[in-house]
Amino acid sequence: MLYVGVTGWGDHNTLYKSGIASRDKLKEYGAHFPAVEVDASFYAVQPLRNMQKWVDETPEGFQFIVKAYQGMTGHERGDIPFETKEEMFEAFLQSLAPMTEAGKLAMVLFQFPPWFDCQRKNVEYLRYCKEQMGGVPLAVEFRHQSWYSAAFLEKTIDFLRKEKWIHTVCDEPQAGEGSVPIILQATDPEKTLVRLHGRNRQGWRKQGNKNWRDVRYLYRYNENELNQWVSFTKELQKQSRHVYVLFNNNSGGDAADNAKQFIDLSGVTYETLASRQLDLF
Repeated sequence: MLYVGVTGWGDHNTLYKSGIASRDKLKEYGAHFPAVEVDASFYAVQPLRNMQKWVDETPEGFQFIVKAYQGMTGHERGDIPFETKEEMFEAFLQSLAPMTEAGKLAMVLFQFPPWFDCQRKNVEYLRYCKEQMGGVPLAVEFRHQSWYSAAFLEKTIDFLRKEKWIHTVCDEPQAGEGSVPIILQATDPEKTLVRLHGRNRQGWRKQGNKNWRDVRYLYRYNENELNQWVSFTKELQKQSRHVYVLFNNNSGGDAADNAKQFIDLSGVTYETLASRQLDLF
């Protein structure tokens, strides 16, 4: 199965009819794509009512990739409202219950910061995260190139297989140690995650620019590049039963359009999408 979607559902205006309320966007999103990344969980552990609402608003078989809370991946911004890491992990784990019970949780994504490099303490922290999260499917996205260096690549992949981490294959600008190459290696026989960040090399590196986050993912994939990823995805499907492809190139609103192009080029059809609401007036 190939699941294609985008990161978040609030900003993709090309999907929605004019004037749609934010609270109704996920219902409409489910008519276009079979999967989505939940970004809100990175900024705060979500209350059960939110998670249940999202489950109820999506069709049967819909899949959520839930981003791990920032305090769990070393992105702490301001005060973390938990006394211990164990309390934080437990609260996050409990928040997943509605999705787990509905069979709609594809995985939790641990996206680590660019300074999370390949060294012993970080390898041990990955083991700690796995222990804290129990049997929940976990994906890891590295953003420091050392994990894929000639010295560590084979060991990294072997470690992820042994520890049962889902490998996140990334497409992003090649801009030094704070970016990672395309490594077409699945580490889980059931699931592999692909995240497409665009190829805006200039925008990727300009962290000093106050508008950096607005341009970092400013990129529109052309048809040749999408066809390249159709080929790459077919290779990953030989290694893993389910492949999830998420477009994150949304600074210019291109993610949803590129995702739809990718679906067409892949020749995929989905029978379980929500019915589209006709805007008659």
